[in-house]
Amino acid sequence: MTQETPKTATLPVGGLAGLTAAVTAFALAQGLSYPLFTFLMQRQGMTPAEIGLSAAMTPLGLILSAMFVPELVRRLGGRRLAVIAALSGALLFLLVGALQNWVAWYLLRFLIGLAINPLYILGEVWMMALAPDARRGRIMGIFNAVTGVGYAAGPLTLTLVGTDGWPPLSVAIFGFTACAALLFLTTKGLRGFEPDEEGKPASGIWSFWTLAPALLLAVGVSAATQQSAFSLMPVFGAGYGLQEARLAALITMLSLGNILLQVPLGFLAERLGARTMIIACAALNAVCVLSLPFLIEGPLVWPVLLAMGGVGYGVYTMSLVELGNRFRGQALVAGNSAFALMWGVGGIAGPPGSGAAIQAFGPIGLPMVSAGLSTVLIVFAIYRAAVRRAS
Repeated sequence: MTQETPKTATLPVGGLAGLTAAVTAFALAQGLSYPLFTFLMQRQGMTPAEIGLSAAMTPLGLILSAMFVPELVRRLGGRRLAVIAALSGALLFLLVGALQNWVAWYLLRFLIGLAINPLYILGEVWMMALAPDARRGRIMGIFNAVTGVGYAAGPLTLTLVGTDGWPPLSVAIFGFTACAALLFLTTKGLRGFEPDEEGKPASGIWSFWTLAPALLLAVGVSAATQQSAFSLMPVFGAGYGLQEARLAALITMLSLGNILLQVPLGFLAERLGARTMIIACAALNAVCVLSLPFLIEGPLVWPVLLAMGGVGYGVYTMSLVELGNRFRGQALVAGNSAFALMWGVGGIAGPPGSGAAIQAFGPIGLPMVSAGLSTVLIVFAIYRAAVRRAS
């Protein structure tokens, strides 16, 4: 399933820029939706447990839809599927505003997960396929950094338009509609979804458990550690008596690291290799998170959180680079669909597991879980690298 692409291939700037703009518009709309749903449901008197269950509906939709994206690409084509997905997102947010009913929102949030997952998958597949081998690290770093800006801008948008009525929903609807328009205009004729070559391994989503188990584990670990950190860092900091303003600043620093460090990590991946960088990012994440209990009340916590946010998400970025280096065509679609499934699994399992560890062991539970997962990834990645060299 591997094939080489010319390292000197011409960089398709127009296609890359259009895809990045499209996915950024989508990310802004999606980043706005999570806090918006929380505010809407709080006004309807829902309990935190009910709100949390509602939030889990979207990841469940992401996991389920990941299984069907490769077949849908074969039947509809990548461009048509991406445009349909974006327009479906706009329609679903229109229904959110029309149906002011929290029971209906459970179903709608699940359908949103089903609808938007092709955008995650296909946007990344196009970027990986279009990027020349020699520049794939920096291009995926830029792509993930800009997308991260879109996600961060979503909640900030609520401070401008408020959380009442149609204005915030209109932003989401416009974001998905703009995404559909940009995809329609920029993706015609773009490669990335070619049929599998005869005689190559199967490119179904489940085949990647044998083809690239270390990459799938890396994605699951990145999702679990990242979403645990963002969800439970306020709980961790509160355990050391920190005030709310400082707790909010902790999350902000993680987000900045997430955005600012992806491009430098991408450059390093081009020089040192993406597999090496997966291990390095996991190791640095473990060191950073284990140092938090000792640094949380002092000034050194800020650079540690910046690095932690960068390398924690960097594990995922490096995995994408390695996936693009090794696979092409339908195999790349299947692999990224498997990535989406593992991201959903990690996102669902990580925060509850870390929360249970905090409840059992106190604030130290969060570093224990994150460092433990990173260590498992490091050991398994080294083992798989030895197996690949031997074969």
